[in-house]
Amino acid sequence: MKGLHMVLRKNSSPAKTNSFAKRAASSNQTIGEALFISLIHASETTHQLKQIHSQIIVQRLWQSSWLTTQLISSSLLLKSVDYALSVFRHSVQQNTFIFNALIRGLAENTRFESSISHFVTMLRMNIRPDRLTFPFVLKSTAALYISSFGRSLHAKIVNLGIECDSFVRVSLVDMYVKIDLLEFALQLFDESTDTMKLGSILLWNVLITGCCKVGDMNKASELFEAMPERNIGSWNSLINGFMRNGDLERAVNLFDVMEERNLISWTTMVTGFSLNGNHERALLVFFTMLENGVGPNDLTVVSALSACARIGALETGIRIHNHLLGNNFRFNKAVRNALVDMYSKCGNINLAKKVFDEMKEKDLLTWSIMIWGWAIHGCFDQSLLCFENMKSEGIKPDGVVFLAILTGCSHSGQVNEGLNFFNSMKHEYSIEPTMKHYTLIVDLLGRAGRLDEAFSFIQNMPINPDFVIWGALFCACKAHKNIKMAELVSDRLLQLEPKHIGSFVFLSNVYAKVGRWEDVERVRCSMKNRGLEKNPGWSYIELEGQVYSFVANDHSHERTKEIYLKLGEIAKEAREKGYVCGTEWVFHNIEEEEKEDALGGHSEKLALAFGLISTAPKMTIRIVKNLRVCGDCHSLMKYVSKMGQREIVLRDIKRFHHFKDGACSCKDYW
Repeated sequence: MKGLHMVLRKNSSPAKTNSFAKRAASSNQTIGEALFISLIHASETTHQLKQIHSQIIVQRLWQSSWLTTQLISSSLLLKSVDYALSVFRHSVQQNTFIFNALIRGLAENTRFESSISHFVTMLRMNIRPDRLTFPFVLKSTAALYISSFGRSLHAKIVNLGIECDSFVRVSLVDMYVKIDLLEFALQLFDESTDTMKLGSILLWNVLITGCCKVGDMNKASELFEAMPERNIGSWNSLINGFMRNGDLERAVNLFDVMEERNLISWTTMVTGFSLNGNHERALLVFFTMLENGVGPNDLTVVSALSACARIGALETGIRIHNHLLGNNFRFNKAVRNALVDMYSKCGNINLAKKVFDEMKEKDLLTWSIMIWGWAIHGCFDQSLLCFENMKSEGIKPDGVVFLAILTGCSHSGQVNEGLNFFNSMKHEYSIEPTMKHYTLIVDLLGRAGRLDEAFSFIQNMPINPDFVIWGALFCACKAHKNIKMAELVSDRLLQLEPKHIGSFVFLSNVYAKVGRWEDVERVRCSMKNRGLEKNPGWSYIELEGQVYSFVANDHSHERTKEIYLKLGEIAKEAREKGYVCGTEWVFHNIEEEEKEDALGGHSEKLALAFGLISTAPKMTIRIVKNLRVCGDCHSLMKYVSKMGQREIVLRDIKRFHHFKDGACSCKDYW
């Protein structure tokens, strides 16, 4: 190690020698120990530590517990767990300091079981643990969710008489919060002296977090109001609790009255809005944060990119990406994965591939995201190639990867390939299929019209089929107009979830598609009598960084008149080119003219019309729909893409549709 031999030379500078001598004397260390401890603290790599270790042995200081403790601590700080364990095993004497260093380091390196096992070894060797031992054993216990051991630790702490130590007490409360024994945490808090409560803001913060975790926001607020002193962490904990319990208004009110905010405060708001489905507001807070001069961390960026992905805000996602590049943001794997996911879900699979290709390190999640991206864009060949490349890199696929590749098979009609993948998952990789895998096979067979096979597959499943699996078969029955099987499946759906709106909507849709209007009315009346209503459809479109939303027959937009005029104009022009309004997609027995009016107000058509009047000619229009696009809207968009010489990218709940020159990337297999 650079400078090591110089430091150990006998003719070292007198000034340095005197300095080390003073430090050594104050801590009962020898001058040699003090020198080595300084070198250990200055080490930046495990290799350097090993060089120092060898010199410690040469200098016959290997029996020093001071040096052993420092070697273990520093190696664990450098994430070199195996080396730390080796130093520990070869140490001559093992005392409380050495065990504490090891137990703490193992816990901080998420080696929780090893941390606990060394604590047990410590007790068996009759080495007395102290106030610095228990916090990290409690942390490991909480991480492993071992409630019985946690209670035993509490008893041991009381037995040793250190339960009133602030560090230990906070760790105990935190452990009880994390293993979902809030009543014990509250009891500990209530038994704490006023001095403890006054001297530890962290004790209050941990308990507030615990109340928020179980949804007891009244108790959390009561504790917050009773605090003798608060810090930013107190505010952040309560705001996060309100966000996670869906009370956005109270979270915003707290955030607005904060005298001081830090990065965690802003990140809590961005993440909270995104988790509650208010993605536009999450992005607004993110950019407000930047305007206030606060730079994002990894979690803030991932949350913002996730919000972009959910609403298809490509322009905003690009803006965030450019900001990161322009400010020398250090991209880690999580952020790069979020970028790939954002670009693929916002409809630009080529940009997703570009970020993916630039990644030097790719983990299983990275490959999964890219395979999913190709799959939902209907690019089966690319998803298959990505799958094979992943395997060639020595990465073994998991259940999520197989979900992605099976999705690609389903969207492209690759039935035999999908069945082969399903079998290889079980037999070659020993991955037990989940309900989602079985659902995809039913969907795969159903889309291809192999309804009897799909029905037989469900009957022979080793697990009981759920509502979603029967729903997949029901959709296939509707697409292929198999009324007899649809009625049978409908009975199964109603048996599983008699109050689920989907059961009634499915059956109503099937009857409508074959013109059985009396049956449609009967089902609709049954829905009404049970107080069930169909979830409304909505569509998003982003223009110049702003996201606009539309619902069916929406008249709330300031340009409503222009939107409907444009919609009428393109529908008329499309008819002249051969477009016929698909009135079978309206599920009421009404006149054809009224049906056309009903279809005209679909949210994706309104978003399309708005895009046409708000963008330059030939510019790509991108729309996100929360439900499956109906056949009539799908047909109209093909005509509009050809008439306007535009590419229209529509993401519905199932997949992407890229409309160009009068055709769709799905090849009408959807």
